[in-house]
Amino acid sequence: MLDVGEDAPAFELSNQSGESVKRSDFDGQRLVVYFYPRANTEGCTTEACEFNETLSAFDDHDVAVVGISDDPVSDLATFADEYDLSFDLLSDADGAVATQYDSYGEKQMFGNTFDGVFRNTYVVGPDGTIEAVYENVSPDGHAETVLEDINSTN
Repeated sequence: MLDVGEDAPAFELSNQSGESVKRSDFDGQRLVVYFYPRANTEGCTTEACEFNETLSAFDDHDVAVVGISDDPVSDLATFADEYDLSFDLLSDADGAVATQYDSYGEKQMFGNTFDGVFRNTYVVGPDGTIEAVYENVSPDGHAETVLEDINSTN
């Protein structure tokens, strides 16, 4: 995992609309970067919907939210439309950005081994450094936990 105080790796990925989004687009404000394994699965849907429900509270603190998975843009578009998500979902199809954030690697499920995205979250400060790290999070209630932590630092 990246440590608090380290520079957040730069990235440029396509969102659910196929538009380019860069980490540097958020310079000067806090950014929650959450990594999730697969769009439209139970845990990922819970996590995305909770971030969406608390988005105005994040906005009140000038905090942007992006979700990153290795899903293709078309899957992200379907996911965002189905749940009316109001923040960027970014496609990291080859896992390169997730790897830079120590959020991609070998996983096991149902006896199969494969590479995939780990459910980790980072809060990037206005200066581009990591302010908080959440590893192997549980999706239920995670957005509220991040928001509470941000509230306690303001």
